[in-house]
Amino acid sequence: MPPADHTRPDTPTTASNPAIRAICAIRNLGIIAHIDAGKTTLSERMLFYSRKIHRMGEVHDGSATMDYMPEEQERGITIASACTTCHWGGVTLNIIDTPGHVDFTIEVERSLRVLDGAVGVFCAVGGVEPQSETVWRQSEQFGVPKIAFINKMDRPGADFAAVLAAMRARLKANAVAVTAPLGQGDAFTGVLDLITGETVTFSDADQGSTVTRAPWSPEEATMAAPWRETLLERLAEADDAFLALWLEGAPGEADIRAALRRATLARALVPAFCGSALRNMGVQPLLDGVRDYLPSPLDVPPPTGTAPDGETTRIEPDPDAPVAALVFKVLVENGRKLAFSRVYAGSIREGDVVRVLGADSEGKAREQAERVGRIFRLHADRREQLESVGTGDIAALVGLRSAHTGDTCCGRGRDARLESIAVQPPVITLALEPRNADEGKTLDEALGRYAEEDPTLTVSLDEDSGLRMVSGMGELHLDVLLERMRREYGISPRAGQPQAVLRETVSREAAADVVFDREFGKERQQGAVALRVVPRERHAGNRVRVGDFLPKEEREARKLLPPAFLEAALEGVRDGLQSGVQTGWPVVDVDVELTKVERTEGLTTIPGCRMAAAQALREALTAAVPLVLEPVMKTEITVPEEFLGAAIGLFTTAGGKVEDVEDQAGRKLLRGTAPLRRLFGFSTSLRSATQGRAGLTLTFDRFDAP
Repeated sequence: MPPADHTRPDTPTTASNPAIRAICAIRNLGIIAHIDAGKTTLSERMLFYSRKIHRMGEVHDGSATMDYMPEEQERGITIASACTTCHWGGVTLNIIDTPGHVDFTIEVERSLRVLDGAVGVFCAVGGVEPQSETVWRQSEQFGVPKIAFINKMDRPGADFAAVLAAMRARLKANAVAVTAPLGQGDAFTGVLDLITGETVTFSDADQGSTVTRAPWSPEEATMAAPWRETLLERLAEADDAFLALWLEGAPGEADIRAALRRATLARALVPAFCGSALRNMGVQPLLDGVRDYLPSPLDVPPPTGTAPDGETTRIEPDPDAPVAALVFKVLVENGRKLAFSRVYAGSIREGDVVRVLGADSEGKAREQAERVGRIFRLHADRREQLESVGTGDIAALVGLRSAHTGDTCCGRGRDARLESIAVQPPVITLALEPRNADEGKTLDEALGRYAEEDPTLTVSLDEDSGLRMVSGMGELHLDVLLERMRREYGISPRAGQPQAVLRETVSREAAADVVFDREFGKERQQGAVALRVVPRERHAGNRVRVGDFLPKEEREARKLLPPAFLEAALEGVRDGLQSGVQTGWPVVDVDVELTKVERTEGLTTIPGCRMAAAQALREALTAAVPLVLEPVMKTEITVPEEFLGAAIGLFTTAGGKVEDVEDQAGRKLLRGTAPLRRLFGFSTSLRSATQGRAGLTLTFDRFDAP
């Protein structure tokens, strides 16, 4: 049973409005960490102790509730973020278990976008590992308050103090212990509650469900004293109200909890808990911390929306306002689309009509009225049907056929579109060839579905060869895609060798002047366009614009050129930038200025202007000496010290540049950058050279010239 509820400080649970009380009792949180830190095992214990499930599954035997995909069970990793809801101490916990592997970073990104708080899980031996830093930085970008759980305290080499120090040094997180370990490694037997002054132990007989609290013995009090003193000092530094209480005398438990909550919500402190999820120790105090210190939807700054006229407005968490919800994930099951949505204002009931606002591939606004068929509360791959979903809550909506990741659902009387979800560009591409015509149709259906579900996956058809070109975030990303095809659709298309995704740019300024005049069938298409191409700074993006190509005294004559002709020329340029002259990959970081668009009465046509602009662009790009840009990856290698030399040798042979080497929990952490095309197969070579004891993390950094 959950322990008796503490008074939740600074939370208006006594509000007279039942809808407001319900919002106050919601915690939307994510479990974030490096791969294999124990996120899913921790999630499983949280569900068990909150009575959501009656038997704990394990990652290592493929029975974890949250890792429900066969690919996750076989590999022992989380691939897709899984949602579930449970209850603890009077609050509703909407938990999202996110992947730890960088190939599935979109799952973390879109989860953090809709969460109010997060639990960062760290291995007591490995400490702050590379992907821990990545997801922590992502959460900081969204301003997410966090608490930490130092897991695996029972493992040899566990060092609670070292992990807290690493969090402060590498994450710049003001981590402070709220529970401290009673022993470490094989001697770990429980936790010391630094607020209540109690030793907390967990019964092996019922998988840790029975929690025993006892006052500290003199030895335990001596052990806990430095930790508690540090906690009070850090609180006094972070919270002026608590400082005054501390100077007056010993503050009480309620004062400490209230100050911790304020400091956590202000992101001035990160309360740290410890335990061993696998051995069922330390999870219940963490659940208390989630309830007491992480924010409700009323405790976080409201998001902003943008109206069609460009005006921004705050979306206040008002249950009586017109609905505003963000679609943060899309799944297609049996031809039906499930739109995972976070409601920021208002409520949605079955049968309601909402307006789905989004943007197409060219950034143009789109809008579609849709009727919500059904609403589901999620529990991994199972779901519970609801009549409605209210402000602050998360649910899956059925019936929004036009919805995509990042779209906004609005009710009548609201036009604001919430900020969409940023998507990193894919860095690796794979050519797929169906084995026969029937498989080709199934392959296109499968790829269409997967691309709709995963914004980091792009699919295109090579018209010359008929190959389907699939681009993703890494080799594991595409391997999982092929496995899903075999399992879900029964197809195994031929796959080529992975290739790095490329981009083109130009190295100097150039111009072109083209008169296009050609007959197609019985129609003659004519157009005359001149333009100039200028390189921009790296990562500045493209700019396509119309120059003042008429003398000042003749500018009024520009009005004689119908807008349709000018827009056709601009469209020809934009389309042409999608395919470079050297590699066929998109062109980036160029400034294209139209310097002439001429119209001859009776001859010039709209298609002619478009074709003239496209031809002029290709000529200008060719003259501007195109450069090929390839993906450069941030690379982090963790390796025992005796294998450091071999790892550096392999890395430099692969074109890598070493930027930093530091100690980390008895191992060496090597940081650097390397071109992706040189890293195919690198992980296999690294494992062979280090007897399988090296860890490798690759994260996209930039496109750059080799």
